[in-house]
Amino acid sequence: MLGSGDVLLAGYYVRDGADGAIASAEIFHADTLRFQPTGPMRQPRGSHTATLLNDGRVVIAGGGSVDLIAAAEIYDPKTGAFGETGSLSTPRHKHTAGLLPDGRVLIVGGSDERDWYGNLNSAEIYDPQAGKFSPTSAMNDRRFKLPDEAVQLASGKLLIAGGSKQVEVFDPASGRFLVAAGELSEPWHFMTETKLGNGSVLMTGGYASNDQATSQAWIYRP
Repeated sequence: MLGSGDVLLAGYYVRDGADGAIASAEIFHADTLRFQPTGPMRQPRGSHTATLLNDGRVVIAGGGSVDLIAAAEIYDPKTGAFGETGSLSTPRHKHTAGLLPDGRVLIVGGSDERDWYGNLNSAEIYDPQAGKFSPTSAMNDRRFKLPDEAVQLASGKLLIAGGSKQVEVFDPASGRFLVAAGELSEPWHFMTETKLGNGSVLMTGGYASNDQATSQAWIYRP
């Protein structure tokens, strides 16, 4: 979602296989219910994250095509173009990202080129002012196939769920990950996180390591 209320769609896969990623992008205009081409990205990529910055731009981080991509991109809705910015310390895909209260972006988890056998617990922070990524403390558990966006809680902390039975919270004040009380029934992959009006977070669906989807849902109460 852009600041205008329109929606940016960028990249992903049009077919199975490492070479199936695309660079094209488009804007969904909420007022006319129509799509319009924009971009394209500088590199084809899928399984990346897109995070809206406080200045209205969008940072695209990670993902892959034939190989994983460390270089990130910035989309500027004023020009309708993507430009270069910093590179991830650790190339990753199927990770999650979330905006911190100070305007920086947390990038966390995912996997390397080994996919299921290369789950990551590492994390890094993107500073849009400097255009650089820098490592921060690691999570308590390795995880990938995470929700597209890590929910920012009322406290400013970010909720990290999915890919593990543990649910973790990133505290920007200390720069550390804390394990929440309780745990999920399975390490659900590609589950969703949705912040509710009362500050709780609804977590739904996903599938376990046996590829069986679930209708289960959970509530995280800060």
